[in-house]
Amino acid sequence: MRLAAIDIGTNSLHMIVARVRPDFSFEVVDREKEMVRLGAGGLDGRALTTEAMHAALQVLSKFNRLAQSHGVDKIVAVATSAVREAENGGEFLRAVTNRTGIHPRVITGVEEARLIHLAAAYGVGVSGEVAVAVDIGGGSVEITRGKGPTMSVGRSFKLGVIRMTERFVKSDPISPRDERKLVRHLESQFGGYLKQLTRDGFARVVGTSGTILSLGAIAASDDERASQATMRNRRISAKQLRGVRKLLTSLDLQARLRVPGLDPRRADLAVTGAIVLDTILRRLRANEITLCDLSLREGLVLDYIARHRKAITQADRYPDVRRRSVIELAERCNYRAEHAQQIARLALTLFDRTRSVHGLTNKEREWLEFAALLHDVGVHISYERHHKHSYYLIKNGDLRGFDPDEVETLALVARYHRRATPVRDHEGYRELPRKRRQVVRTLAAMLRLAESLDRSHAQAVTSLELHDRGKDALLVLQTATDAELEVWAAARQAAPFERVIGKPLRVEVSGQSYVEQPGKKARVLRQAVRGRRHRRLRKDHPAGAARQVAERRGIPRLRHGMELVRAGQGRYQERKKEKRAHADDLQPAARH
Repeated sequence: MRLAAIDIGTNSLHMIVARVRPDFSFEVVDREKEMVRLGAGGLDGRALTTEAMHAALQVLSKFNRLAQSHGVDKIVAVATSAVREAENGGEFLRAVTNRTGIHPRVITGVEEARLIHLAAAYGVGVSGEVAVAVDIGGGSVEITRGKGPTMSVGRSFKLGVIRMTERFVKSDPISPRDERKLVRHLESQFGGYLKQLTRDGFARVVGTSGTILSLGAIAASDDERASQATMRNRRISAKQLRGVRKLLTSLDLQARLRVPGLDPRRADLAVTGAIVLDTILRRLRANEITLCDLSLREGLVLDYIARHRKAITQADRYPDVRRRSVIELAERCNYRAEHAQQIARLALTLFDRTRSVHGLTNKEREWLEFAALLHDVGVHISYERHHKHSYYLIKNGDLRGFDPDEVETLALVARYHRRATPVRDHEGYRELPRKRRQVVRTLAAMLRLAESLDRSHAQAVTSLELHDRGKDALLVLQTATDAELEVWAAARQAAPFERVIGKPLRVEVSGQSYVEQPGKKARVLRQAVRGRRHRRLRKDHPAGAARQVAERRGIPRLRHGMELVRAGQGRYQERKKEKRAHADDLQPAARH
């Protein structure tokens, strides 16, 4: 089914159209927002102005047409502080129903806080920790505390930016005297409540609403990688926001319009917003705030699904929002689940077997697993250059619960599962800190080797062991079927992994072994085995044929050789005479 959720706010009107999947998860397929300032001049029991109501009705009519064009099954609409306080709020709601067919309901401040907390927990992924959620709207401010999506305490304060600007901002720029008055009023209203939240404790503060996102964009504007697309889940320090407050309170409107990152439509309200947010963070003694672009409308969708299905099946299957969003992206791209899960399993085994070498933590291990699950999603666009398509889809795949730098890391690791290895001037890679670049190289090497171990997409390798033999490392494969194609591919893709472990890698299949023999024939390089036209090897010895191709391509020298050893010989009987493989025994790589 398709569901439209509309938030009739004091400052802006928002709508999202969400497709609810059979497993009761959802994805946003369209969104719209209009800033109409419905509450301007109509708060504290005063009437909504004719101009504001007319503008809101026009926007809601457009929302209704857009929702119907998506074939929605249900429109859920709520009105907040501007309508619930106005003396003609009921008249406005009747006009909405008559003109548009939408039936909005007025919700209380506590219900608004609950829905916002639900969306914030879902968007940032705080399923197992206690968080405080803050939403600064035009008419009210909602502040909640809860573990995961369950709000334990929440309140709504009549301290929104339109209300506070109309009451306290009498000059441009704001005078120090008016600023002090505003702060005293704020502390008198929510000071005791915030003190109690601080005593109870919390793991992080999450900020929703356009006001907070706009202030976060200003704070992050000195980061050349920052953009609206990367503000999601970005952590902004309280110190940065304090600097934003000092900047905005010192400027007049014309100067604020030129502030990088500030939405010009919010320039007149940004001063009050900065003072309110900074005061809240000070009273909470918070060092930072995590930005979240989900708010009341996403909370409406989640609440509707929960009330009508009692549980979101997808959330039950994957309680972690990060894993859930990865699986959702993979499913949207029609990924091959068996192959992706096989690659993830093999890559994680390689990670675990080399912990003493790379020294990475479980955080990087999770990145590797998610990148492995998503490494082939680019095939959804085209097989050719699908590693680069995977990079684009992961970067723009609406992954929830990840910091922007984490998304970049996942996308780069997936990109380097084939073709080129990381190069300093590659997009995205060059902006990473040196330490993160090393992590990408390490994880990409493991993913590349794991991908080669399912080259046939037949899940031939059931398990693997990695043994350190001093001068080299031995990779022993347990297989369910013939795995010659996997061994051949592993030999071609082993070089980055060899650089990780610092020694040559030998590959052996349990029962029969494929061993690189130093000092004999050279191991076939990737460029030698397959040219752009995927040449088949001739009937000569494979390394010899490859050497001829290499000479034609101008490759001066090959480093190793790979020969087939009979299963009857011992694993380490390298000095015995081996039976050489016939060229016909080596299968060419599949096109897919």
